[in-house]
Amino acid sequence: MRDEDVAVLLDSDASLVVVEAPAGCGKTYQGANYAKRAASGLSDGRVLILTHTHAACGVFAKETREQHRKVEIRTIDSLIVQIASAYHKSLDLPPDPYRWAREYGAGSFEQLGTLVARLLKRHPMISQALAARYPVVIGDEHQDSSPDQHATIMALNAAGAHVRIFGDPMQRIYGGKTQAAVAADRTRWDDLKAAGAFGELENPHRWCDGSRELGSWILEARQVLKDGSQIDLTGTLPNGLHIHFAENQAQQRTGFQLNTAQRTPLDAAINSRVQILVLTGENDLATSLRAFWNRQIPIWEGHTRDALGDLVSAMSANADSPVPIAESVVQFLEKVAVGFSPSSHGNQLIQEVQDGCAKKRRGKPAHIQNLGRFILDQPNHVGVGKCLHHLWALRDGGTPGFENIKIDYTREYRDAVRLSEFVSPEDGLAEINRRRTFARPMPPAKAISTIHKAKGLECDHAMIVPCDTSRFSNTDYSRCRLYVALSRAKRSLTLILSRNNPSPLFRI
Repeated sequence: MRDEDVAVLLDSDASLVVVEAPAGCGKTYQGANYAKRAASGLSDGRVLILTHTHAACGVFAKETREQHRKVEIRTIDSLIVQIASAYHKSLDLPPDPYRWAREYGAGSFEQLGTLVARLLKRHPMISQALAARYPVVIGDEHQDSSPDQHATIMALNAAGAHVRIFGDPMQRIYGGKTQAAVAADRTRWDDLKAAGAFGELENPHRWCDGSRELGSWILEARQVLKDGSQIDLTGTLPNGLHIHFAENQAQQRTGFQLNTAQRTPLDAAINSRVQILVLTGENDLATSLRAFWNRQIPIWEGHTRDALGDLVSAMSANADSPVPIAESVVQFLEKVAVGFSPSSHGNQLIQEVQDGCAKKRRGKPAHIQNLGRFILDQPNHVGVGKCLHHLWALRDGGTPGFENIKIDYTREYRDAVRLSEFVSPEDGLAEINRRRTFARPMPPAKAISTIHKAKGLECDHAMIVPCDTSRFSNTDYSRCRLYVALSRAKRSLTLILSRNNPSPLFRI
């Protein structure tokens, strides 16, 4: 379908328009430009753009800045939290549903979505009020919506809002990983297409100023993955696509080690680029890759700070209890750094706090005791902030026993220190999240990222490592995740493949 035809469809009087948009085919351009056109025609209300990632929020904010007063951009989760906050009594929730969901852990945000979807179904007047405030709603990356998130958006449509949905089933990497879960979401997408006016973007704009051959190859790879076949790497490769074979020698599944001969091409690819995004499947593997390159390449931390959230929950639940606070600090450091393990430092820190930091110590034990005193004197987020700040100073100063501590998630660590500036850890986390949301940070020129955190981003050069059966098996979920990774790069894409443990998604 031509871009012009999709724009006409979006501008039509249709209540619901659904656009299937492969990566790089102008989805953000179409969505942002429609938002600007729609906003200029509104006498009341605002255009609401709902995304699934904060990275996507940042991209839309940049593209619609001239209409920022009439365009509101937020994640679908934040809309659900806003509704739950306004009607928390009806939902039998505390005034801060976000804090409630985070403190209750796994499944709580999904439960919050279910409660809000049911609320809107029971009380259409709420949806009507929202539709009056947001007469035009744009849903981005809708394939990643849960059934309840989908129901929330469709409730606004039923209440009178014009809804424009963009999505691509081949980029579905959130939600359930089972074949049944993927199939259910695709059925819902097909039903959605049938319910509204439908269009499809086909022009690979992302590669117009990069490698057009690479762009065409990636779109062909998308279709191959969608059809359940293998991507053929045995023939002539397009300009911009590079293949290297290497066998991971690490003993642990989340480790990464190569012999000298096999790592040389990887180092050359990294060193020859001013900008490159290294993509991998798991957080632990991202940490291993940072060590593999001697911590010269930072990890892109994205918006979510899971370890920080766990630390805040522990501090809130155990305020004025020094030992549990010390334990939560050790657990936090295990997640964001190396070199401060329970055996090397953590167990002694906990023991010192438990013993009241009373014994005389020298050298490394004395420094650990000093860290414990911060927690013992102020067993809350203030004491934790001082403890972490002092630990950073010990590390930076090369203090014996601390010089080998390496902090991999520096932003998260610094956010934990910054919590001490606020009245409560919860207030601090909320404000830090708010600032990060509006700052809309982007990855540095060279970075390591999980595929999930790279969703919504594009880059000139990308490397996917490792492409083996452990990371990309023959499942629909793996096919989607591989396609998301493949489609980030504009100019060059480097695949690190295995002959001994090959991914079944490639023919080599």
